[in-house]
Amino acid sequence: MKKMFKKITLKTLHTAHKSHLTPVEFDQVVPFKVKRLYYFNVGPGGKTGEHCHKTEQEVFFQVQGSATAIIDRGNGKEEIRLNSPGDAIYLPNFVWHGFKDATPDCLILAVSSTNYADDRSDYIEDYTAYLKIRDAKLR
Repeated sequence: MKKMFKKITLKTLHTAHKSHLTPVEFDQVVPFKVKRLYYFNVGPGGKTGEHCHKTEQEVFFQVQGSATAIIDRGNGKEEIRLNSPGDAIYLPNFVWHGFKDATPDCLILAVSSTNYADDRSDYIEDYTAYLKIRDAKLR
């Protein structure tokens, strides 16, 4: 079964104490065994490096603030706004992605199907090369 990109809206609970709780039930949201968790911010006016992974799958959770995800899942680049709390996206392998247009308080948490590799052998960081590989896979 081919795993497909999807945007996820998590249920956020509002408590009587004016706080919010957004539970993530991994078995319902993450379609892989989690091997790594990391988090990052995107400074105002900044962006992350766009890339895709050959093997790695990820789920990105917008924890605070908001940002725009840049995604190419086979139809060209599209932008998906993630607002906190409760927005997340699942990215299987071979989905081009990056983030931009973040608010100053932006914080994104990610879970990954792989451990981090310093050699970046799982990355495709050239969009033209990605398009060639993607198009070959779609044939």
